[in-house]
Amino acid sequence: MTTSRIKPRSPEELRQAVEWALNDSKTLDVRGQGSKIALGKPMTCDQVLDLSGMSGVVDYAPEELVVTLRAGTPISEVEALLAQRNQMLAFEPPDLGPLLGREAGQGTLVGAVMGNLAGPRRLSAGAARDHLLGFSGVNGRGESFKSGGKVMKNVTGYDLSKLLAGSWGTLAVLDQVSVKVLPAPDQTRTLLLLGLDDAAAVRAMCAALGSPHDISGAAHLPGKTALRIEGVAPSVEARLKALRELLIDLDAGMEELGTLESRAFWREVRDVAPLRAAPDAVIWKISSPPTEGPAIVARIKAQRSSAEAFYDWSGGLIWLALPPSADADHAIVRGAIGAKGGHATLIRAPESVRAAVSVFHPQPAALAALASRVKDSFDPKRLFNPGRMG
Repeated sequence: MTTSRIKPRSPEELRQAVEWALNDSKTLDVRGQGSKIALGKPMTCDQVLDLSGMSGVVDYAPEELVVTLRAGTPISEVEALLAQRNQMLAFEPPDLGPLLGREAGQGTLVGAVMGNLAGPRRLSAGAARDHLLGFSGVNGRGESFKSGGKVMKNVTGYDLSKLLAGSWGTLAVLDQVSVKVLPAPDQTRTLLLLGLDDAAAVRAMCAALGSPHDISGAAHLPGKTALRIEGVAPSVEARLKALRELLIDLDAGMEELGTLESRAFWREVRDVAPLRAAPDAVIWKISSPPTEGPAIVARIKAQRSSAEAFYDWSGGLIWLALPPSADADHAIVRGAIGAKGGHATLIRAPESVRAAVSVFHPQPAALAALASRVKDSFDPKRLFNPGRMG
């Protein structure tokens, strides 16, 4: 259990902390606000590197659609600031804190970037990495660097944004990021299709996404399939009408949610609220080709009939809840993915379970070797979050 804590207040203090750890061979548990510390392999580190003291907005240029902020800044603060100018984080980062036993609103934007997390708008706006414009930080050699500025030795040619997003703090410690933002929609409406089974729901969602009606969210929960349309009121009304006509032949009831109801509904989908009811359930996140999702869930339910699931990203993302078990049924879950590809990440499980199984999907040997070489370039002494992605 890590007990000692270093809390830098500036980029220079951060660099000095990393340099000290490097010189003294100390490992660092890198945290922003700690909202996702229960995600990943349990770690035993010498020190907690607490970035919460480096918080706040550095610059906000609404006309340029760019916001720059320090590493410990909670997403909730950023969203509140953007809302004052009717703008938003387009990739809709989820708040996984409540799912992981923490309070809502604690997660940082840097944490979302390091996890490459995105909510329902991922299918139209992209993931966190697609909105990262620039950053600065410190690598495991104790060197300060920034995107577009100093190029780190041995990593020339790497797209640093793509490398760091999804690295879960194992390559470098960021002290500041700049992300692009977008205008918030004037109106949000949701068409609900009622009574479709999983396979029919995925077909309907794919049909909607393949239409010209600019769907910004497509999710299927038990008993209802949701399609989101956003924009200015006249456009939303016209597209919603056309979408209903497109799907009229489905054997499904139809209902609509207005703007306030829609925002609440999609916030719950974003934050995985439908699976919070059983606090001891094991939670998996499965990514696969959308049309494969129903078959994957069916294979899992054939062996674990009590499994619960819902779909986001038009079926390309499956959130799965299973009863507690000693191994999180990882062989069943990963074995169900099949030959057409995909990966499964264990999002929530007791520490003993996370210590015993692979939390992140095992990589093929060639990819694992490449990842190790990248790690050698950024953090050769394995200072940052050692073992978290093991």
